[in-house]
Amino acid sequence: MSKKITTPLTMEQINNLKAGDSVLLTGYVYTARDAAHKRLVDLINQGKELPFDIEGQVIYYVGPTPAKEGQPIGSAGPTTSYRMDSYTPALLEKGLKGMIGKGKRGAEVVESIKKNGAVYFAAIGGAAALTAKCVKQSELVAYEDLGAEAIRRLYVEDLPLVVVIDSQGNNYYEIGQREYIELTNNSRSQEIK
Repeated sequence: MSKKITTPLTMEQINNLKAGDSVLLTGYVYTARDAAHKRLVDLINQGKELPFDIEGQVIYYVGPTPAKEGQPIGSAGPTTSYRMDSYTPALLEKGLKGMIGKGKRGAEVVESIKKNGAVYFAAIGGAAALTAKCVKQSELVAYEDLGAEAIRRLYVEDLPLVVVIDSQGNNYYEIGQREYIELTNNSRSQEIK
């Protein structure tokens, strides 16, 4: 059964999320990929304000395709998260509370997630058209020149996600791998008997 959560994320919500939980996310999320992350961190390093209030927010690592007529967005699948790793700790320090992507994160990001009380979600890879159906509104926020990689504010309803790294640093990719190996070893042991 999926947990229903809303944005902006609160510490109570974050503390109740555990690695492996399925969630349905409703509320506003911001899109950003590599180039937008670089610009955000450059602003932080220059002591300037970000183009949106990042406190409690969630960034979705996505570069959506153009919307068809009458739709808020085109296909909107997650991109590989590690490309944002070098920028992520600075954004978590500024109040970012959630990230949506796919794939592993580096040790520095995991430590920053724990330190700042945040969470990393995985979206369903290869289902970009289905994910787009959860997007009800889309508006440009910043960096229009980046095209598909500009920062957009999306309103999503019941976006299906899995908690990969929780605020305690538990990593579902590692947990799931261990559980699979144990299950496989147990099955082999039973076959041998």
